[in-house]
Amino acid sequence: MAHTMLPAAVRPERTFAFVAGVEKYGISGKWDLRGAARDALRFSGWLTGTAQVPHENIRLLLSPLEPDALDWSATPRLAALKDTYRPATEQNVITALVDDLAQRDGDLLWIFWAGHGYLLGRDMILPCEDASAGLIRHLNLDSMLRWWRTDAVRRPRFTLQAALVDACRIDAPRDDRWNFGSTDYGGGSTQPWRRQFRLYAAREGEAAKNDRERAAGQFTEALLAELEDRPLPEGTSELAEIGRAVHRHFKQLHERGEGWQLPEFVVDRDWDGCSFLDVLGDTDGPVPKAGRLDQSAWDGLGETFGDRPLPRCTYDAYAWAFKAAGCTTPVRAGLPADTLIEVAQDLDERQGGRLDVPLVVPFVRFLAQRCGLADLAWSRQLREWEELTRERLGVPALPPPPPPPPRTTVLHVRLDPAADGDRHLVRMWLRRDTTEVIWESAGQPLTLDDVRDKLVRQLSHVSAALGATAADGEYPVVERVEFHVPFDLLDIPFDQWPVPRGRTGSRPRPLGVLHEVVVRCPDERHDARAPWRRKWTWLRTHGGRHPSAVRVVDDTEVNDDLAVDLSAHADPACVVAHTTGTGTQDVIDALLEGGVPVAVWRRDGPARDSAQEVAALLSPDRGLPADLNVLALPGTIRDLRRSAAAGRSVDGADQLVLLWDDPDCTMDHRSLA
Repeated sequence: MAHTMLPAAVRPERTFAFVAGVEKYGISGKWDLRGAARDALRFSGWLTGTAQVPHENIRLLLSPLEPDALDWSATPRLAALKDTYRPATEQNVITALVDDLAQRDGDLLWIFWAGHGYLLGRDMILPCEDASAGLIRHLNLDSMLRWWRTDAVRRPRFTLQAALVDACRIDAPRDDRWNFGSTDYGGGSTQPWRRQFRLYAAREGEAAKNDRERAAGQFTEALLAELEDRPLPEGTSELAEIGRAVHRHFKQLHERGEGWQLPEFVVDRDWDGCSFLDVLGDTDGPVPKAGRLDQSAWDGLGETFGDRPLPRCTYDAYAWAFKAAGCTTPVRAGLPADTLIEVAQDLDERQGGRLDVPLVVPFVRFLAQRCGLADLAWSRQLREWEELTRERLGVPALPPPPPPPPRTTVLHVRLDPAADGDRHLVRMWLRRDTTEVIWESAGQPLTLDDVRDKLVRQLSHVSAALGATAADGEYPVVERVEFHVPFDLLDIPFDQWPVPRGRTGSRPRPLGVLHEVVVRCPDERHDARAPWRRKWTWLRTHGGRHPSAVRVVDDTEVNDDLAVDLSAHADPACVVAHTTGTGTQDVIDALLEGGVPVAVWRRDGPARDSAQEVAALLSPDRGLPADLNVLALPGTIRDLRRSAAAGRSVDGADQLVLLWDDPDCTMDHRSLA
């Protein structure tokens, strides 16, 4: 790797370190993590030994289960730390990192942490010893690293900062037992000349296993095996190669069935500002490089992007850029930023499959094609920027971006209560390339049984009119049926309406097995139009995938402030309700008031023995749908209904209800009455 970002000589006396190992937690003895303090002590042994860092430069925080069992004999400098280490409480963490180390005059800062870890939104949360049931006190590592890159740390101190974390990176559970609070350390203006290196023991969403018998983290073992013989300058400049070596080591362990955790590590940024392990394959050769934009390209891009909001195809463009450049997309779903220029900066800092293709170029190419019809002038600007940049940088020809997916054919059914409470006025319209009303009750209210019969006839007529074969009672032309209903009809099992098959006397099939079936409640959206559209646009922009897109709500969260909480931000855009009885109705009422466009619940309430039963049904491999593609939910739930109808083990799938309120696809809000 290039060493151009490193100072001419990394000197021990100008190197400082924050080292923490947390084995015991105030919240519960079940959190005990034997070995974390030993790992921190062993890393300190390398710092004070081979690396020759003065012990006065090290802030060591330990919360050991057995203090007398710790071995301080590795080096004399390590032994000197025995009387100076402090417990790993939140206050001691902040004091060491903010009040103490940031005031020192150094070039290089090491941060090493061993203990439990969680992801809260996009931030890495590291609980401290004094984590309690009422408040899990913690270090927000991502916020702290952002703080350390700002001018809150005086220039020219700490050009280089390396964070090594032996902790899990699983999503923090959302229930009343896990109050992490909200921690953001703020900071000033980001200083681009500061470089940060991050190496984690696991990918996002994965657990970093601990060897209890040996009282050691397997990540720390592998890391120290690479570091132990390297003096400080070599250990610093070759961190990227060390990370790759640890990566290879875990792949070998996994292949032999000896690995404690999944054998892939994510390094967010190396000293060159690149995510160099996102795209590693099985090769041991040089890390693949991607081209970079020059100053002229950035100047033109800044003018072209301006302050334009993210187009809805931004995530699709982002993902396609990696494919066009011959490499895989990042592990984490969703966009890395909220502005076009920041998304472009993220792409320019990543590795690619080809040195001659900056990832921003295919990104812009995709935007130009998809946004052409909506904004011809901007599309022309994007194409001009692409042509000039390709010619100047020698970027080869790129494949054309894929065309947009074909529009789904949807049959809409609107029900309005008539004066007779058991009957409804009905309108049906078809939306494909255009919108066409195909049937109305014309002032004659119908029972729900009548509505079902009319719907079956219209499905057959539409299929025949569009040239499809309606044999055997299946209507493949219409992919989805959407029921626009008042609040009190949301739980009607429309998806279970029997649809007769083609042959006389054949067993009918449920509507939700033949088609995607969703319910909608647009008349309850009048006072929530702004958050409703904001959330839907945000969801589409992120391609339906974002760690914060889905929120699981249970009975303990149902209160008068839930609607305000749900409407506060663009996320969540989907609520999975794990509630019972009136709690489910209260959640639906709150999410409609809060503008949430998508929701899933079970008509008969959740299983009593599983706190995330509905979420697990939608995302069985993860338990929590952190990476669930929300935009694919209509098809996902239809497939679950089909599996349940076929007798396969999908318990509860036939009871799922999907609220799907797309504000771009609502004909009107006028009552038929």
